[in-house]
Amino acid sequence: MFLGISIGIWTVVGVIAIVLLWFVAAYNGFVRLRNRVEEAWSDIEVQLKRRTDLIPNVIETVKGYAGHEKKVFDDVTEARTRVMGAEQKGDVKQIGAAENMLSGALKTLFAVAENYPDLKANANFLDLQRELADTENKIQAARRFYNTNVRDFNTHVESFPSNIVAGAFHFKKREFFDIDENVEGKPVSVKF
Repeated sequence: MFLGISIGIWTVVGVIAIVLLWFVAAYNGFVRLRNRVEEAWSDIEVQLKRRTDLIPNVIETVKGYAGHEKKVFDDVTEARTRVMGAEQKGDVKQIGAAENMLSGALKTLFAVAENYPDLKANANFLDLQRELADTENKIQAARRFYNTNVRDFNTHVESFPSNIVAGAFHFKKREFFDIDENVEGKPVSVKF
């Protein structure tokens, strides 16, 4: 009889220990995934900041050649301001919308630059254009990395049995950083 009680108690203790270990592992997994998402978002913010810092230099360079294109400069400046405001709020959707606006404005600016052969040959402008193109590529890579981490995090939040831990510790789904393909794919219209 004593041996039967002892085995039963050890079985219950063993099951409780396994459940607790799983619970701790699941919680730590959420913390790891959350930190990856935050790190990936930080990478996006660095690249977005780099781009917004480059834009005034591009505008000033183009202004020297195309001073009468005031609306284009105003549109780029307004879009840049919206991006910076959205970044301060930290809302992924607002940042995505502001980034779409800025991308469109930059496309228009570079389309205007195409009409000025001296500007296109200017070494400073070419360097700035290359830096912006490089930054755009880095933003896209950072966005893919972020969205991959968000996907993994969200999968854990929604999957059973890890959703139990997610609910208990208030781990919520994160939003993807999407760029509106309709805005990205539209041709730029330039009016003189």
